Amino acid sequence: MTTIIEKIQNFTKLEVSAGLTLMAAAVLALIANNTGLDVFYGAFLSTPVVIQIGAFDISKPLLLWINDGLMAVFFFLVGLEIKREILEGELSSFDKAALPIFAAIGGMAMPALIYVWINWGDPTTLSGWAIPAATDIAFALGILALLGSRIPASLKIMLLAIAIIDDLGAIVIIAMFYTSDLSLSSLAVAAVGFTALMFLNRQGVKSITPYVLIGITIWVFVLKSGVHATLAGVMIALTIPIKGADNSAPSPLRELEHDLHPWVAFLVLPLFAFANAGVSFQGLSMADLATPVPLGIALGLFFGKQLGVMGFIFLAVKSGVTKLPENVNWAQVYGVACLTGVGFTMSLFIGTLAFDSADLLNQVRLGVLLGSTLSAIVGYLVLRQSTPLEVETPKEKSRECGPFVQNLEGIETRLAPLTSK
Repeated sequence: MTTIIEKIQNFTKLEVSAGLTLMAAAVLALIANNTGLDVFYGAFLSTPVVIQIGAFDISKPLLLWINDGLMAVFFFLVGLEIKREILEGELSSFDKAALPIFAAIGGMAMPALIYVWINWGDPTTLSGWAIPAATDIAFALGILALLGSRIPASLKIMLLAIAIIDDLGAIVIIAMFYTSDLSLSSLAVAAVGFTALMFLNRQGVKSITPYVLIGITIWVFVLKSGVHATLAGVMIALTIPIKGADNSAPSPLRELEHDLHPWVAFLVLPLFAFANAGVSFQGLSMADLATPVPLGIALGLFFGKQLGVMGFIFLAVKSGVTKLPENVNWAQVYGVACLTGVGFTMSLFIGTLAFDSADLLNQVRLGVLLGSTLSAIVGYLVLRQSTPLEVETPKEKSRECGPFVQNLEGIETRLAPLTSK
């Protein structure tokens, strides 16, 4: 029994397992929605869930509780990572941040332009322009983890930094372009709550409990305001103190980041994938792949990400603005550029914000799965060929680089994990 428990614990510590769990959830969704289980799959997602206190209530189907509620926890974790990286990590100075910033800008702009070009003239489908602009951190880093210690740590850090800035861009896009009619009164209450959290931070309150309680209130009123509720997670994360009560005390932000990582990696994201990746193949033909929405998404993720990330990094390095990380070659940079085309979770999420039509959402899932799968396969093969197994990569100074890259070098050669947060 002990051996089995130890094996399970070791599995959950491996970053690749997060990607495998996501993949398994997506496959289960495809099976459920394309077999006799489709009735149960639909009933499960449409299950009404109501929370009511007096006259105040939140009534949504389970699917929206997953997309609006659980994904707020994911965005909260992303917010914690962004804050830590800006204050202490790879985004704390221009020298460190220049390359991933250029890469992320290109990686968001080119896929969006390809999608707009293919969908030009149709106002309805054009609203999905941001879908191929996103990168899935868990999946991309999970694929990179499959290559183990043959990949230099600096390359893994570069991919993480690009993905984090990409997520920051997605957050801004959601806030600006995917909000409905605003309720100023609800926003005002949320703003008061955010101000209270900032006050707690300034007063040196290190206990997580008041931040969580006020944070839940903020989430409720952001949900009611018309701004997408997941943005509340980012707002709350920015107020969490990064320093402990003294130099020897643990960091509240790091501890919270560490505690949330397994829940997000092995529950929140897989559940989201199961709820949103169920493409229905009923009546689907090869011609459907050439329709504007799936074609724009697939080409945007596969070609747009490659062109944008690789092209902008090349221009930035050749112009002298920045330089490649140590022990990284151009073939490896191209492999990473391919992996940024694994949009999956974030792309599916933006798709749910862009479209209400069941038919269009099915097309979104089709395009995301196709583009992400191609990007994952090509990225893996390029990286595998660019660093042969027999070539030993130099040991690099380990650093803290976010919970999604714990143990990316495998069981024997690991980056310093962030479990000390």
